[in-house]
Order: sequence, then C-alpha cells, then structure tokens
Amino acid sequence: MPVRQLPEGIVNRIAAGEVVERPAAVVKELVENAIDAGATRIDVLTGGGGRRLIRVADDGAGMTRADLALCVERHATSKLAGEDLLDIRTLGFRGEALPSIGAVASLTITTRHADEPHAWALTVDAGDEGETMPAALARGTRVEVEDLFYATPARLKFLKSDRAEGSAIVDVVKRLCLAHPTIAFSLADDEAGTRSYAAQAFGEAGLLARIGDVMGRDFADNALALDVSRNGVRLFGFAGLPTFHKATAASQFLFVNGRPIRDRLVLGALRGAYADVMPRDRHPAVALFIELDPHEVDVNVHPAKTEVRFRDSALVRGLIVSAIRDAIARAAPTTATTIGTATISAFRAPMGRGAPARGWDWRHSPARPGTAGFAEAGQAAFAQAPFGQATFAMDIAPGADARAAAVAPEPEDLDQPLGAARAQVHGTYILAQTRDGLVIVDQHAAHERLVYERLKRQMAEAGIGRQALLIPIVVELDPADAARLLTRADDLERFGLVIEGFGPGAVVVRETPALLGDVDAEALTRDLAEHLAEWDTTDPLERRLLSVAATMACHGSVRAGRLLKPAEMNALLREMEATPGSAQCNHGRPTSVSLSLGDIERLFGRR
Repeated sequence: MPVRQLPEGIVNRIAAGEVVERPAAVVKELVENAIDAGATRIDVLTGGGGRRLIRVADDGAGMTRADLALCVERHATSKLAGEDLLDIRTLGFRGEALPSIGAVASLTITTRHADEPHAWALTVDAGDEGETMPAALARGTRVEVEDLFYATPARLKFLKSDRAEGSAIVDVVKRLCLAHPTIAFSLADDEAGTRSYAAQAFGEAGLLARIGDVMGRDFADNALALDVSRNGVRLFGFAGLPTFHKATAASQFLFVNGRPIRDRLVLGALRGAYADVMPRDRHPAVALFIELDPHEVDVNVHPAKTEVRFRDSALVRGLIVSAIRDAIARAAPTTATTIGTATISAFRAPMGRGAPARGWDWRHSPARPGTAGFAEAGQAAFAQAPFGQATFAMDIAPGADARAAAVAPEPEDLDQPLGAARAQVHGTYILAQTRDGLVIVDQHAAHERLVYERLKRQMAEAGIGRQALLIPIVVELDPADAARLLTRADDLERFGLVIEGFGPGAVVVRETPALLGDVDAEALTRDLAEHLAEWDTTDPLERRLLSVAATMACHGSVRAGRLLKPAEMNALLREMEATPGSAQCNHGRPTSVSLSLGDIERLFGRR
C-alpha cells in the first residue's frame, strides 16, 4: 500500500482521540484556557455527564475577531511567545484542543475583547468551520460544546455512565480550583446541582480556605503546613497527618507550576514519605505544590499534560520525602481529630439490638446514675468503643490495675500534649489527664514506635548493639523460609540478629539486638521469616530494612498486660512527645486518642 497524506478531518479526529478522550478532558482544556486568559471567575455548566452539553464562561481578556478565526486552526496558540518548548509559563500551549473538540462535536465560541466594539461568535460543527458573526456578550469568553463525539459515534461506546463522567468532571474542576484559589469557580450539573467556590485571598490562609472548601474541613483541621526550598525548587502546601489516611488516592492533589499532575515520581515520593507511619493499604491526603524554573521540568511528555519529567528528579523526590517526614516529626504526638470524633460516636452507639438509631441517651434510660443497672450499662457502652481497628473494654468500678490514681498529677505534666498518667486499665491502656481533656494511650503500640525509632537511630549512628545468647537457639522452619532468612543474613546482622544455617529447614540464632532485651528469639525469627516471604522485591532496600526494624520493634516493646508504675507511664508519655512519628505505631495504627473536655461533657449531657 502506498504512502498517502491523511485528510485534515481525519488528522483532527486522531488528535481529538489523544487530547479529548472523555468529557472531563474537554472541561480541563477549556477551564485552563480561561485561567490563562486572566479570568477572575469561571462558570462551568454540564449536561448528561458532559456528553450532551459543556459550557465554560469566564471574565478573562477575550479574543479579537482575527484571533477567534485563528484559534480553531491546528497548532495555533497565543501561549507560546517564542520557539522554546521548555519555556512554558501557561497551562496550555499545544494549540490542539479547540480544533480537536470541533472535529468531534458542535463547538460554539463567543468572545469579546476590550478593543472590539462588540462580541464575535464562531461555530465549528464536526470539523466544518462557519463564519465569524456579531454576538452579544459583556466580556470574556463563553465556549459551548454540544453532542460530544456525535461525529465519531464509536467513541461514545467507550464513555461510562453520566454519573461516572460527571464525577470525573467534578474531580478536574476541584484540582483546578485548588491550583488557583484566587479565582472564583462554579460548577453546575443538570442532576447534581451547583457547587460554588468563592475567590480567596492570596497566600497561605487563602489556600487553606480553598482546601477546606474542596477537600473538606476535616483535612484542613488535620493538615501539616509545608514550605521549603532547595536549589531553586520550592515545595509548599499541606500534608495530612499519618492517622488521617484514606482508602484510595483520590485525596492526593499534586501541582507543578500551577498545573495539576498525576506523576509517578511524585506519587512514589509520597509513598516513601509515609512508608513507616501508615498502613500499606491506606493512602495519605495531600495538597502539594511544586514551583521551579520551567526549563527544569518538561510538561510536553503527554498529550493530556498530566505527566511531567523533571531534569533533577532526585532533588524533587528528596525534597518531598524530607519535607513531609520533618513535618510529621514536628507534629508528634498529634493524632487526627477524626479519631476522637469516631470514639465519641462509638460511645453513643446503640445499646444492643432494637435500640434507637440515634444512640443511647442516659436521661431516658433505666440505667441512670444511682440505679442498679448504671454500672452494667456503662460497661456495655465502653465495650463497644473502637480503638483503631480493635476494641477495648473498661470497667466503671476501679480495677486492681488502676495504679496511678493514688498519685497526684504534677502540674507541669498536665500542660504537656499527652498530659499526666492517672491510671492503667486492663494492663493495656494508659489514661492520662490534660488541662482540657483526656488521652487514652495504647502502651504496646506506643512503645513499639519508640523502640522502632531507637533502632533506626542506632542504625544510622553507630550500628545496633548485639547480645550473645548463652545457649544458641535452633529454630525449625519450612525449608523455603529458612533459605530466605539465610539469604538476608547480612541485612539481619546489621540489625543485631545473627543467624546461621543448621541443616535443612533450620537456623540457629546466636545473637539478638541488645535494645530488645530479653526477647523471644524463636518467635522473632519466625515472624521475620513470614515477613520476608511477603517482601516486594521492587521495594527499595531502605524500605525492606525498615520492615525488619518494625518487626523487631514489635517484639521488643512493652506487651499488653504488663502493669506499669506511675513513673513508668509518665516516662512513656514524655518519650512519645519527644519521638518523631509517635502518633502511630509501626503498622500505622494510632497510639493515642484525645478527647476534649467539651466532648466528654456533651457525652454525659452536660452541654
């Protein structure tokens, strides 16, 4: 078959397939054009998930009649001053979006420039370009796209439901709202109603207000502010506390020079930053902005412009990881406010089957203070309270292990973030009193994090000290597990665990980490063998070594059921306050729950 030149209409439809793969992509291109035009307000209206109607109106600079006629031609753009494709200072620059949209839909552009006596309108219907005609418009530009993909019916088959396509449009608008908080946005849908985002003041306060509007007040209340620079690269924004995690990555908003991105390098840096403070199956919530010289980043690597390539990727990754880790360290031992709210909600949970859906109110219960059923009802209520993913029970009457009640709290301890220890219940949970509330600490989870951080610190400084076993311990294992352990013997020795082969399917443990004290070497070895079997060989070595440290820390921590003296409990609280990442254990579960005095008073009907 001979080589031939494709017709212009086919070329435009091919380009449309790259740039306009779904209605959300159309909204993204049109809104970015409005932002580049200097708009202070952008209104988006959609119908049928965007396939029936998309209308984007702005109050930007508008276009002259000549510019309007030229903007629907391929590779015509006002956003590239010269020929340097690395000097990109706008959101759009390819000049393909409008002609691509016009090739597969009915496109109408109405615009008015300040130098024109009136507005002008132009329609492109499935690639057929009409004449520019006089129109009525006060200022700016209004773009309407009707019957998307009607000129290429095959592409309609690949669109999802109206609801799914509408959700994708909402996500696009949210990301652009976050990137440009000084611009007012509205998004209206014929089914979902209208969402409005008021323009915010320039600066951190305005950005946080817009983040609260887009991501919710819970994120704004549990976010850590970042603003660091290194070698011409600035990173700023907000990163959620490790205990404020999500089931999906939908709450990760990332931007480079004001451009929303979904870049694998940045996403990988996020995973690394939260690696040892969050469960592996959970995702952090962040709104992070990277600013750098346009020549240091290539935004021309993908038609949709959602991926970028950094000239110095190691610098960007290192900046993200170190900034987030430093912020988490400074925030210790703060946990997410949503944990306390969930705990209060659990205390108000229905008291058994058939209970009212809105929970238990002691004022309308036969188990009122002073009645025989009060202690039993209170015990049942506490037994339903979740702690992370587990539950705990607590007796109303003081138990034999409530050791700190007889000791008056030191005033200076009450002013500390975790307060003064007042009791230990069930040999597992420490109750601490602050000036304005109550803190419940899981002693095992908390000490596990402390031991883990000590192991990391010793590893970084002078290596982990070892203690020789008087009688080496032989551990019988599955041959495959034993082989995996012996393959990693050098790595384990760096953490103070010295093992050797002892025949088929067995290893002998000769030394253990001194920091762990009198540890069950056999149980530790078996756990490590299981964890090594689950290692992802693509993970960086550092992450795999941290997994070893986390397993060792679990075995070297204070176990549930061990009774602590008041001084020991307070020492644990003070060390938590001084230790990075102490708000969560090595597995990402919270180590403490804080309840304000106001929450407790509302729980008992005092407010």
